[in-house]
Amino acid sequence: MCSTALAAFCLFLPAVPKAHCKISDSPSFAAMQLRHFAWQDAYLGFYRMSDVLLIESLDLEGRGVAHKDGKVVFVEGALPGEEVLAETVRSKDSYDKARMTALLKASSQRAEPPCPNFGVCGGCAMQHLEPSAQVAVKQRVLEDSLGHIGKVKPGRVLAPLHGPYWGYRYRARFSMRYVPKKGGVLVGFREKNGRYVVDMTECRVLPAKVSALLAPLRTCLAGLSRPDRLPQIELAMGDKITTLTLRHMEPLTSEDIQRLQDFGHEHDISWWLQSKGPETAHPLLREDADKLAYALPEFDLRMPYRPTDFTQVNHDINRSLISRALTLLDVKPEHRVADLFCGLGNFSLPLARRAAEVVGIEGSSTLTERAGEAALAHNLQDKAKFTTLNLFEVDVQWLRDLGHFDRMLIDPPRDGAFAVATALAQLEKHERPERLVYVSCSPGTLARDAGVLVHQGGYTLESAGVVNMFPHTAHVESIAVFTR
Repeated sequence: MCSTALAAFCLFLPAVPKAHCKISDSPSFAAMQLRHFAWQDAYLGFYRMSDVLLIESLDLEGRGVAHKDGKVVFVEGALPGEEVLAETVRSKDSYDKARMTALLKASSQRAEPPCPNFGVCGGCAMQHLEPSAQVAVKQRVLEDSLGHIGKVKPGRVLAPLHGPYWGYRYRARFSMRYVPKKGGVLVGFREKNGRYVVDMTECRVLPAKVSALLAPLRTCLAGLSRPDRLPQIELAMGDKITTLTLRHMEPLTSEDIQRLQDFGHEHDISWWLQSKGPETAHPLLREDADKLAYALPEFDLRMPYRPTDFTQVNHDINRSLISRALTLLDVKPEHRVADLFCGLGNFSLPLARRAAEVVGIEGSSTLTERAGEAALAHNLQDKAKFTTLNLFEVDVQWLRDLGHFDRMLIDPPRDGAFAVATALAQLEKHERPERLVYVSCSPGTLARDAGVLVHQGGYTLESAGVVNMFPHTAHVESIAVFTR
């Protein structure tokens, strides 16, 4: 339905304030309409009436959820409690996807997105919702997942961990696309539900220094010899240095190298180059090899890493998360602690400051080597040991071979720790750690594993809560405590 026809239609709705009977005038919303849905109108080739829908909740992707004729409808950009005009853009047997064509009744929690790319960019899903309400939505997602999937309920809901709402993203992977019609090279996140790169010159969730680099970075990269062979660029920002890792599919010329060096000197950037997989990444200048690190002041630790290593996106929340995890784990000086999916030792080394022994286990030998080096640098090599093992294939005998642990911290990727949870459940009661802290980046897999630990392993879900690691996105990070 075109905006003119829709506006005319809205004038005949007597119960609706005229101010609400129009498509939003914001550039981001208009761009979203034109880019993502115009092709559907042209393809279908006929006029479609919009339905009035009452939005009941938000789904895991930040979309409004409504019902029509007993069928679930997902509506982009709509919030709980709102009445909207929406038209179906995709229909499945069990659900429909719809776009909002007019906002009839706005939620009191609706916010004006400050980013001009919101609605088009796939990086954020909730800028139109007040930050405190975003956290409440994520808490509900966590509790619903635990109840519906794991059939468990925490004895106590932990207060959310908060940090900065803007400028928090110290890691990011940008897509690149050579588009001469748009002036050269695009550098940014991918569009929502699309394969295109957002035409962006700023980003509010990036630190201000990095956001200001986007426009000059585009100019720099457009001047390289093969800008059409540059698929991505990765940001890693430490406490004292900012690195950009350039993925290039063709060799760089000497002129290219000089151009990158000049840009680095002008903008205080350390360049890394990556011709193939992550293992090929290397610094453009040798003196930049060991400069990237983040500090954990509470534990007097400096954690060095490479730009391609996994680290948490949000440094402020990471520090708060470590502090909370150790408090919840209640580690004593005589305890032996396991840190599963330990990575660089983000939790292991702080734990080693308090426990008698920490065993960090990780699937990547590169990361365990780096963790061991950090332990040695802090004179913790006698208390923190690291080993490489595929934790998705462990069994109960493996746990027994490691010996008894008083405490265990589990921090898996999105796939969760099903094999670990199953192995723990198969141990005899006296063999199991008395206390587990589970840090999760997926409420669904946390809930699944919690069900195993509680219903098969005899643990109690003592508490759980949200960690707002990624404000304005639909990503739900959380922490849970299990006791026996």
